[in-house]
Amino acid sequence: MLELLSPAGSPEAVIAAVQNGADAVYMGLGNFNARRGAKNFTDEEFERAVRYCRIRGCKVYVTLNTLVNDREVEAALQTARLVSEVGADGIIIQDLGLISAIRQYLPDIPLHASTQMSIHNLAGVEAAAELGLTRAVLARELNLDQIRYITQNAPIETEIFVHGALCFCHSGQCYMSALIGQRSGNRGMCAQPCRLQYSLGGRMDDHPLSLKDNCLIDRLEEIEDAGVSCIKIEGRMKRPEYTAIVTRIYANALKEHRQPTPEEMQDLERAFSRQGFTQGYFNGDQEDMFGVRGESDPDVGQLFAQARKGYSDGERRRVPVHFYTVAESKQPIRAIAFDDEGHKAAASGRVPEKARGQGLSAGYLTEQMFKTGGTPYNVVENRAQTDPGLFLPAAAINELRRSLIAELSEQRAQPPKRRVGMIPSKPKGTQPSDPALIFQVLNGEQLTPELAALKPKYLYVPMTVMSEYFDLLEPFEERGTIPVVVLPRVITDDEENIVRETLEKLFDYGINEALVGNLGHAMLAKSVGMQVRGDFGLNVFNSLTMEMIKQAGFLSATASFELRIAQIRDLSKTIDTEMIVYGRLPLMVSDQCVIRHSSGRCTCSTPAQMADRMGAVFPVVKEFGCRNVIYNAHKLYLADKSEDLNGAGLWGLRMLFTTETPREAVEVARVYLGQSDYQPNVLTRGLYYRGVE
Repeated sequence: MLELLSPAGSPEAVIAAVQNGADAVYMGLGNFNARRGAKNFTDEEFERAVRYCRIRGCKVYVTLNTLVNDREVEAALQTARLVSEVGADGIIIQDLGLISAIRQYLPDIPLHASTQMSIHNLAGVEAAAELGLTRAVLARELNLDQIRYITQNAPIETEIFVHGALCFCHSGQCYMSALIGQRSGNRGMCAQPCRLQYSLGGRMDDHPLSLKDNCLIDRLEEIEDAGVSCIKIEGRMKRPEYTAIVTRIYANALKEHRQPTPEEMQDLERAFSRQGFTQGYFNGDQEDMFGVRGESDPDVGQLFAQARKGYSDGERRRVPVHFYTVAESKQPIRAIAFDDEGHKAAASGRVPEKARGQGLSAGYLTEQMFKTGGTPYNVVENRAQTDPGLFLPAAAINELRRSLIAELSEQRAQPPKRRVGMIPSKPKGTQPSDPALIFQVLNGEQLTPELAALKPKYLYVPMTVMSEYFDLLEPFEERGTIPVVVLPRVITDDEENIVRETLEKLFDYGINEALVGNLGHAMLAKSVGMQVRGDFGLNVFNSLTMEMIKQAGFLSATASFELRIAQIRDLSKTIDTEMIVYGRLPLMVSDQCVIRHSSGRCTCSTPAQMADRMGAVFPVVKEFGCRNVIYNAHKLYLADKSEDLNGAGLWGLRMLFTTETPREAVEVARVYLGQSDYQPNVLTRGLYYRGVE
């Protein structure tokens, strides 16, 4: 049976989800969750919510799925300890260093790989399993066949989103909000700039990055047949009434093994949708996925009022229990209750009196014990035994029943006993000097002899470009430059063979190193004999992540460009560490084709441009698999900050050439080598001096 996981952005939403049939809820606690803008929970509210859910047989998962810096690690671990001790059923997590730390500190709490980890292939799930995670939340962009293949071969459980908002970018790989407005989606503060208007082909009325909401309620049987363990409703930022409506409709469809009614589909749209729903990713058909939130239904208030009344009046959630009551002469009346999960409670009451008339009967006792209305229990078995000629007032029997229920609730609310270890210490690193210069190109035209003459230590080249223009690497190698193949940002299982074949060919040509931004991709590169270097997609935000990447066999790591340069300086560099110091930083990688959406046809050979309302122009470039990468409008420039760069303890400084002409790439590189005073236009310092929320 599929587990139905509902969003709970507030204490009221917990009640809404539980009373409407959720098998589990997910909630945020403190400042380390990806929806910091939701109401979330205080420690006291959280404890009450977990108790409420445990009594009613609903699991609780806590989102601790943001990146944390070195100074925040201990606070995040203390939050995790509270989560564990109160009895939550698991933690949803993104940060690789935090995963390692929690595994040491709290070895018994289950950990789930957040969708922020960008798991889009079987190797990614296998990597999560190796880290000790018990469930992986798969990328929203996968279709049914891809989900089925992963799930049926996965060593751990899988979970997918079935309802709610779709991000334009692969989760965990979006830097748009951070780079534009210093509000990081990886830190739980996404400002959703993707929902704004942008100009494509001169049309400012477009919302080319806004997708319709996902809705898979009529596909639940296929999802279950695929082997998925859990289906997830998005929406911690939405109202409790939304949670109630969507949870109820999905829960009824699951329980009754049926398709939704037309009325239920209408209620789902009225509760929230962006111009109707889409199943584009799930079907592998991305046409007609774009939409915006329109005017609210004027009658939605009545729908929400009905939903609120439904979860606030009484108990819909009823746990099956079994009662057995005994009334004996000269002995206190006794009763036991037990549930189907092994909890057992016992209570005793008054000593029965001698009856003056008709005495207690077993039927009367069971009738009174059946009265569990208003409680989270439903009596499914109720037996009683009584000696003849005894009497007890109804109030005494009712008090016995209440005591029994209270004791059973206490037992059900008790958290499991879990071990607590030592908080891992910050690893010790080295501080190398004289960092190596690294060039990364985007196309074959940039692979010029003039660029090679500048003798970079390393040259990063996209896999498809390296394969097509391999001969152009020769001038670089002649000057001692080490070429490194850059793997695509996203590689699904049905794309793995072509990637593997290309890597094997390059390995045979003498390419021994690969730059990867995903743990699953690292496994692929290693399988063909290559050593791996860590790209920015691994989101290295703290020293523990640095150490974890080292333990995973990487040669080097790239510090997150969402860190301030002072934070990068203070990282314990247990592994060679590089930093991107020039270029247009990637804002998004998407399975959507903005280029085709702009021109109405596939024109990938011609990069597109997207402009915001302020006139900033964002280049859009084709990525492997007909995906798109949207780059920042401004070029990162730190050539005049050499003192800060040299003092940051870096092994490598990477220059990222994207839309530069071959000549411009050479001129910019010469600036960083101190050979030119050339300065490109439209510059930014990125986040290295501003930081992010």
